[in-house]
Amino acid sequence: MFKINAFFLTLLLSQAGATPLRTDRQLSEELFISYEPQTAVTDHAAIDLDQQAIEQQLAAGTDEGRASAKDIYTNGAYSKTYAVLQLSAPLTSEVQKGVEVTGKNANGDEILGNVLDVAEEGDTTIRVQYKTSNVQATYSTCQVGASPDPVTTGCFAPSGDIKAGANDPFTYTYDVSTGNQNARTIQGFSLQAKAKMYECEKCPYDTYKKFYDYYGAFDYANQWVLAAFNNANIAFTNGGADFSKYQTEGTNEAIKKGTAYMNIWMYVIRELEDAVDDCNNNCSTDDCNDDQVHAWDEAVAFYTGSLTKQNAKEGVLLYTLAQKRCLNFGTCGDDGVAGVNTQIFNFFSAGKQHLQQGKCDDAKALVPKITSLMTIPLVQGTIRYAHIIGQESGMTEKAEAEGAVFAASVLPVLHSCNAGDASTVYNNMKVGSGANVDFAAVKKAFEDNYACMGINCADVGGMLQADGENFFAGAEPCTGGAPSNTASKSGAYETGVAVAAGISAIVAALI
Repeated sequence: MFKINAFFLTLLLSQAGATPLRTDRQLSEELFISYEPQTAVTDHAAIDLDQQAIEQQLAAGTDEGRASAKDIYTNGAYSKTYAVLQLSAPLTSEVQKGVEVTGKNANGDEILGNVLDVAEEGDTTIRVQYKTSNVQATYSTCQVGASPDPVTTGCFAPSGDIKAGANDPFTYTYDVSTGNQNARTIQGFSLQAKAKMYECEKCPYDTYKKFYDYYGAFDYANQWVLAAFNNANIAFTNGGADFSKYQTEGTNEAIKKGTAYMNIWMYVIRELEDAVDDCNNNCSTDDCNDDQVHAWDEAVAFYTGSLTKQNAKEGVLLYTLAQKRCLNFGTCGDDGVAGVNTQIFNFFSAGKQHLQQGKCDDAKALVPKITSLMTIPLVQGTIRYAHIIGQESGMTEKAEAEGAVFAASVLPVLHSCNAGDASTVYNNMKVGSGANVDFAAVKKAFEDNYACMGINCADVGGMLQADGENFFAGAEPCTGGAPSNTASKSGAYETGVAVAAGISAIVAALI
């Protein structure tokens, strides 16, 4: 992996007029596209392996595959793996969260971990989270949970001794196949939303509140996915869906796009908000904002995923969605990268720099910019399926379901701008709406609210025909200014964005 010399980076930043980054920090983490995280987030990025496994199990088209997909959704498989060890004797004293643990695998090799949560005096079990590598390809060799293809070489042996901090060794036993579980799940992103996005100290977060106000449910995303799994009717305050109308094809689409574009999408925003909430403007030490940078790094990991990190042409999360939709709407750059992704990654890099420098207001100003950009592929997806069904005679259960879940992923934002226009989109795109979709009405309902949503016509583009050159009649881009967030900026984040873009270009040229 290419590394930037610290002196060279400092010189580059000073020439650009920016405050130099700290040069005592080693740039040793693998890149997410053009973004270099400052903390270890390989395990967070691996949430996309859960998403990939869900999609693969659904694609099998069997009852067993569907049950497996639901198990992965609710229990996890690849992220934040921990072992539940049964101790031979009750603990005689408390063991603190985070204490380092050493043990051995079945081959006698050393295994490292940390106590996941406080183990109290008298407890007969202890939960140990496995340490992960900062190399994505080998981040973990204990992947069990609900995985259909478990890997156990890096798991604790079925029995043995572990050493936890300064304590005497503990003797334990456990079942490797059931005792290795996951503390991070895609379902958990939605189940934790109330506590982490509505009731936290600086909550509610603006974007999440729009979704709660619209759906009337804190775990709206989880309820959507479970209703699709169960072929059930879900009656939200707004935006309900009756999945009893669907066979497997429709519910599969509602599930796999709901998990990525509803559950994970919102949690990316949560990590950005969390980072700026706790930012310290008056750092007394060089590393006082390290936890905040870690939260920002997590947002990038959840946006990108491990598959895309290793191969930008692969992936199942939000970066990849933007890449797919830019091909449909003519919004890819000359380098083939979606304009949305280019802008978001510039802001990711600028925000990291602001957090490191304690420029909390500057970092906070980027969160709504990133959020608005993240809505663009969802708008494009909704418009695309409105066109496929309404103009191309492409009505199928699969197409209707895809249009419905894209709409569900963005309707609360549109509703916060204009409830009537949101109703227009919902009524045309909801589950069971059928072939009678008024494409022009859907397109106009969005376009009339682009300014309110923080985007514009050039951001969204128009529906391209199969030749990739010409727009469908009536689906051309509307008019309304240059792409948002790309023109000359005013505000505290201007220099950071420009510098981040320059560094990305130099790195790409030299790799």
